[in-house]
Amino acid sequence: MPRMRDVSDLTRFLEQTPFFGGLGPSQMRGLVAMTVERTFAKGSMVFNEGDQGSSMYVVQSGELAAVRSGESGRPVKLMRLSPGDFFGETTLIEMQPRPFSVLVEKHARLLELSTRDLYRLYQTDMQAYVLVLQNINRELCRRLRRASRRLTEYAERAGDELTLIRETGPLDPKT
Repeated sequence: MPRMRDVSDLTRFLEQTPFFGGLGPSQMRGLVAMTVERTFAKGSMVFNEGDQGSSMYVVQSGELAAVRSGESGRPVKLMRLSPGDFFGETTLIEMQPRPFSVLVEKHARLLELSTRDLYRLYQTDMQAYVLVLQNINRELCRRLRRASRRLTEYAERAGDELTLIRETGPLDPKT
């Protein structure tokens, strides 16, 4: 039998996450009602790089790692995910395969929000929809800024042109 969710505790938790920032009480209740709780054991994968995605997740508890295969085939950890973080949102925006895998490092409870839910939000509450998209965009900008800093540090240490980006056309979805 599924465990009953304490909606007020869940709402308080989600109010502290960047994904739900700025939403009013009724908007929060509507989004909380859309989420589905998923649990994952240590060592399991939430999804794999290259999978077609149709949902994103908010970490309620546990620890996870976003992992991508390097050219050598060896996995590279891109970021750690902990309570309050969200991931998988890029597939809600660009409709491309998952750019990385997510490995559960410590038993995790996640809240899933699907593209269908996001579309329903668009149809029923445009203001909440816009706030959610702004929150996603803010987080993507933060991640891009962090990645740029890391790339700069790597380039400085390498001391050569290895990190020079030359692409100007459309990106390969595998990159």
